[in-house]
Amino acid sequence: MSVRVKTATIDSIQAGFCSDDILCEILIRLPPESVFRLILVSKRWLHFICSPSYRHNYTRKWRLKFSLLGFFTCNTLYLGRPRDGLRRPPSEPALSLLSTSKEGDEIKFSGILKELGYFIDSKNGLILCGRHPKTYFLWNPFTKQHYKLPRPRVYFDELCMAFLVEDHADEIMCYKVIRAKCERRLDEVKTIAIETFNPKTSTWYFSILHCSSTLSLCPWKVATVIKCVVYWFAEHGKIAIYDSGDEGKQIALLKLPGSNDFDEQVLGESFDGLLQYGWSCKSGLEIWVFEREPSECTSSNVYETNRWNRRYRLNFKIMWKMNPSVAATLHTGKKETQILSFIPQNTESVFIRTGSDIFVCDLVSQTVEVVRYQGRTPPILWDHIHSRVVPYFSPAWPTLPSRQSSVIMI
Repeated sequence: MSVRVKTATIDSIQAGFCSDDILCEILIRLPPESVFRLILVSKRWLHFICSPSYRHNYTRKWRLKFSLLGFFTCNTLYLGRPRDGLRRPPSEPALSLLSTSKEGDEIKFSGILKELGYFIDSKNGLILCGRHPKTYFLWNPFTKQHYKLPRPRVYFDELCMAFLVEDHADEIMCYKVIRAKCERRLDEVKTIAIETFNPKTSTWYFSILHCSSTLSLCPWKVATVIKCVVYWFAEHGKIAIYDSGDEGKQIALLKLPGSNDFDEQVLGESFDGLLQYGWSCKSGLEIWVFEREPSECTSSNVYETNRWNRRYRLNFKIMWKMNPSVAATLHTGKKETQILSFIPQNTESVFIRTGSDIFVCDLVSQTVEVVRYQGRTPPILWDHIHSRVVPYFSPAWPTLPSRQSSVIMI
């Protein structure tokens, strides 16, 4: 009898795990670090955990945190230069990583960074790199695979990029790479030429975006993407907005809020899925949020500037007085403080930097915590307007391998 009871119990457990509803109730109670390891149990568990429906239910219960792996640094001074122009010295890596973790160390010392050109952008752990305007790579540090995109068809003297990664109902993660031409003739141009790479066909597609007003995108900038809506910095304190799924190929302009007397400006996504904008000057920084869903920002070419809401204003002098122990450890003396970037889906904290020191600043309490990264060579090129320092995070959720190509490591 004991053997029969034991067998019946095992059969009952197996039957329970075969039910998606029961499996969901069990897995949704486990912390993220445990759930992510369970994708190795079987193909069924992999598909179940990676599915958009389970992720939606899980994230409603658990507020996932992005894991910082390090900071990519890139000097855009050498991008788009003529043959007789300024060249990057051999002592300065094209793609360097300031590691903040064990995983970051593995990437940094793997040797792969020397093969991929300059850092462009990252989404969900995937990294877009390349050498403008001909060569682009998509690289997944976690599978150790990279994919070389076909050569673009159109040459742009100056351009800006956008990198989109999205999940579909069929559980396959898709991506797009967009190259946009930057024009300087504001009195004439009401269109933007773009090239979009579609991985399903492995082809670049040329198209024209139309705007009701003259516009010019800021060259060598990378777009912020929220729910497939692309936000590029444009000249004269504006943002150019493009819905990548818009068949009408319309682009709109939105005036940025606050002062134009800034040294640095950044875009990002708030915790509630809204566009947020931050700028800093010598005295402090301000954080603004556009109180409108990205999906609502695609129906016309005119947006209400009064929908901007300022959430935070911070004075750097007061902030450092509130953090005397941290201020005493600065390696850079009297270097000025600047906003560096937002933290994904977080409105209450930002990365700031003073020289080669990087900090997490809590905008509510105004407390500052130093971010420890491995090594200080090459240093952050603080005094150069062309330097970029971009935080790199591990994927917030595991994704399925792409059926489109086993080489593309998604």
